[in-house]
Amino acid sequence: MEMILIGSVAFMASILTFFSGFGLGSLLLPAFAIFFPIEIAVGATAVVHFANNLAKMALVGKHGNWRTLKQFGVPAFIFSFLGSYCLLLVSELPDLFSYEAFGKEFDVPLHSFLIGILMIFFLVYEEFGKDLGTRLLDNLILGGSISGFFGGFSGHQGALRSMFLIRLGLTKEQFIATGIWIAVLVDFARLSIYRNFFSSLDSPGSILPLLLIGIASAILGAFLGKRLLQKVPLRFVNRIVGVGIFIIAILLMFGVI
Repeated sequence: MEMILIGSVAFMASILTFFSGFGLGSLLLPAFAIFFPIEIAVGATAVVHFANNLAKMALVGKHGNWRTLKQFGVPAFIFSFLGSYCLLLVSELPDLFSYEAFGKEFDVPLHSFLIGILMIFFLVYEEFGKDLGTRLLDNLILGGSISGFFGGFSGHQGALRSMFLIRLGLTKEQFIATGIWIAVLVDFARLSIYRNFFSSLDSPGSILPLLLIGIASAILGAFLGKRLLQKVPLRFVNRIVGVGIFIIAILLMFGVI
């Protein structure tokens, strides 16, 4: 049951994230959290995420926009260390609130609620803030810092990253490849910190089969996503990003993912 769930989520989310730039971590994290403590689930998700991004880099990495990578990726890499250390500090803090719905109890961590609020804020700002003198979403250094920090803190880096990158007028190949390069930098940084989580497992070997099936499924999804890339118009990619960000934000704020 565990392998079927992890493999299915990793495969489907990998196809989705190939176009949107996010989704694998947001969907795979709650799947791992069913079987392991949240800090272990974050680390396991990061391992699968990293392997998936390495596979996608091999497929489309050559299309990366290096100017954007420097402006956005460098601060994302730096702040991902800070976010990872913050996760170590707050992993024992109680949830912000809990509630029951549909016969199930949902717990909402503080960081999930804050990320959801931040994403909604940027969506509203993008829609109604066009006449403001300062364009927050045009600031790649700010975007990289925010995306990197929350990537290290909770693994939810992709949606925040895509909100900034989608506005740059990149081709769909450049948008996807640049996001992959940035994600690899963040994953590398946070995995160097998350390794401490796995040492706390009573039986480290218990998570290895799930990691392997998650990695294999995610890579298979990446190859299928690459085959579909040429058939998907840029307008569809933009729509996926906008709708996906809103859905992920709401689910985070209510503790569903």
